[in-house]
Amino acid sequence: MLQISYPVYAEFFIISKNLNCHEEHVMNDIEERLKKAKTLLEAGLGEDARMILLEVLTEDPNNLTAMLILGGVYFYEEKYPEAEMIYERLILAEPGVGMLSIALFNTLWKQGRFEEAADEIRRFISIADTVQERETIAKYAEISKNIAEQKSE
Repeated sequence: MLQISYPVYAEFFIISKNLNCHEEHVMNDIEERLKKAKTLLEAGLGEDARMILLEVLTEDPNNLTAMLILGGVYFYEEKYPEAEMIYERLILAEPGVGMLSIALFNTLWKQGRFEEAADEIRRFISIADTVQERETIAKYAEISKNIAEQKSE
């Protein structure tokens, strides 16, 4: 199974710098809190980090970085239904991002929802940019082959 740890997730989303001065001040504050949350996570203080992430999302409900990190926190804490809700919301915002698809796949798989996990593979492959997401598609092809082999045994 593919797994990506939550600290890695944050590296994939870049907060836009094309903002006016007021928004830039707000984003700098949010960026600082996201960095603090990441530091807390790396120190093993998941609860404190989660509280910061939830505060950020209260102020900026569409902050993809905060959602992504929070989904990773929930996954790491084995709160799979919560992680699933986060990943589904992220996929609605960015349906063709392989990393998000893998996160949802892993979450469904961990819950024993194998058919739904396989459906996520099919959904992603049907819309993915085959050049940009070739690595994810290759990993999914391998997973699909393993699933098919297990079913035939």
